[in-house]
Amino acid sequence: MPFRLVFWPLFLVGIWGCGNVDYRPLAIGEEGEIQVVIDSALWQGPVGDALRAALGYYVQTLPNPEPLFTLRPLEPRTQDALNQVKKFKNVLFVAALSDSGRVSRLVQQAFSAEALQVVQQGTAAIVPRHDLWRRRQLVYFIVASTDTQLVAAIRESALRLREAFAEASRERLTAEMFEKGRQQALEDTLMAHHGFAVNVQHDYLIAIDTTRFVWLRRILPDTWRSLFVYYEEGADPAKLTPAWIYATRDSLARHYLQGNAGGFVQIDYRQPLETRAINFLGRYGYETRGLWHMVTLMPDGQLLPAGMGGPFVNYAFYDQASGRIYMIDGMVFAPGFTKREFLRQMEAIAYTFRTREEEAAAQPAIP
Repeated sequence: MPFRLVFWPLFLVGIWGCGNVDYRPLAIGEEGEIQVVIDSALWQGPVGDALRAALGYYVQTLPNPEPLFTLRPLEPRTQDALNQVKKFKNVLFVAALSDSGRVSRLVQQAFSAEALQVVQQGTAAIVPRHDLWRRRQLVYFIVASTDTQLVAAIRESALRLREAFAEASRERLTAEMFEKGRQQALEDTLMAHHGFAVNVQHDYLIAIDTTRFVWLRRILPDTWRSLFVYYEEGADPAKLTPAWIYATRDSLARHYLQGNAGGFVQIDYRQPLETRAINFLGRYGYETRGLWHMVTLMPDGQLLPAGMGGPFVNYAFYDQASGRIYMIDGMVFAPGFTKREFLRQMEAIAYTFRTREEEAAAQPAIP
């Protein structure tokens, strides 16, 4: 029978669920980690290779490559060990029904007889469950009849898995970052002056607020993070191309993002630069990831790197309701630190973007 892949929203037996979700504790663990419950033989073979290629590959658009997600393989041997796994934020169960290992037997207990029969007939199952055992938790099950079908299912679902775990991380970060100390008065000012807002943490300040450009910064003793928003009125969405994004970002940075010694920020074109088309909060746009560095303009017109730099993530998109093109850009400077999670924080802020029209539509109707 030919291989098939199905994303099943729910095909688990009830004993894996939990009753009232209101009082359960929050999931624990590092944000960028995924606990992979898998038999050791699978992890050490082609299935493990496929998982590492899908979720654990090294991101080249960081100063020092870091994995997209840190994968922690686990093979629970006792019920207590399984109970520990159930506490984590990101959990991925991977099993082939043809195997006789512990994890395969465990997963077979979790699936209904109907679901197991479908899988045995050649249909791999990808089953997501939110808040299965704890709040703010994402659990995925990837199950196939054979190892070969399991590899094919992982490769076919790689993008969806990456986006699902990334979205879960953003949602958790958003909740954690803005549960307290949020500057709502500053957000109201952005909305009143510019017709848009993003959530602002308690220790961010406005460095520049001028026509169609706002720069927010968070400066700590050993690191800083910054986010700017730029927009164009009455814009033609056809101009939204990678070339326009690079040129516009460099132009804005040269004008506004200047150093104390006269240098300015520019994309570091010597390093990997990645741009992909995305749906940004329901809008057509692009996501760009790369490295920035500080440069100095020499008398002969050449640009000399000034040593300072870090990663950035940029979202450029067209908002049809307002007729604007927006650019949201988050930058990180954190020498001596890993950068992956700092950059996730910038993503989380960017995804709180909303316009005046959206905010008005979200207001409850007055009876």
